[in-house]
Amino acid sequence: MFIGHFGVALAAKRVAPRTSLGTLVMAAQFTDLLWPVFLLLGLERVAIVPGHTAVTPLDFTSYPLSHSLLADLGWACLFAGIYRVVRRDWRGALCLWFVLMSHWLLDALTHRPDLPLYPGGSIYAGLGLWNSRAGTLLVEGAIFALGVVVYGNTMRPRDRVGIYAFWSFIVLLVLMYFANLFGPPPPSVKAIAVAGLGLWVFVAWAYWLDRHRQARP
Repeated sequence: MFIGHFGVALAAKRVAPRTSLGTLVMAAQFTDLLWPVFLLLGLERVAIVPGHTAVTPLDFTSYPLSHSLLADLGWACLFAGIYRVVRRDWRGALCLWFVLMSHWLLDALTHRPDLPLYPGGSIYAGLGLWNSRAGTLLVEGAIFALGVVVYGNTMRPRDRVGIYAFWSFIVLLVLMYFANLFGPPPPSVKAIAVAGLGLWVFVAWAYWLDRHRQARP
């Protein structure tokens, strides 16, 4: 899942209006922000297998540090705990914990059974929605669309930057999503890792656009 995670971050702004959208996006994508680092360090592995599923050619052979349920519980507690200490905001911290954990749950919906419950475990989760391109488009598109509507009804632009920065953010995410869905397989694992690090651009972008929007009365 890709834009579905962003949909969760956008919708969460209604629950935690004091928390920047950038922080919510970072929480929603946190395990995918860690994953390319672990790939480059050789701590996790992925293989490119065209036709592996209808949606992605990636075979996630090993990623227990970034995508196991137990590891994500630890990352969520750490992330929310640091936010609570720095911002002194219990509501925002609790929301961030749930947003970060939602990543594993949404991945469990879309992935084949390749998500470990804990590092070194032999039990894997995954309902395999990625075996259906139409089903993936329907479910993930609905989550993203709902997030856009909720965020738009929660936050209004302060200025023109707040309008253009938000909608260009949305449009680029959709374009990237369809490029990944219908484009050719990536050329190498290193290219996957480098592209994955590009997610930080959207984190920074979310911080920027959120500063140009304000809560609706």
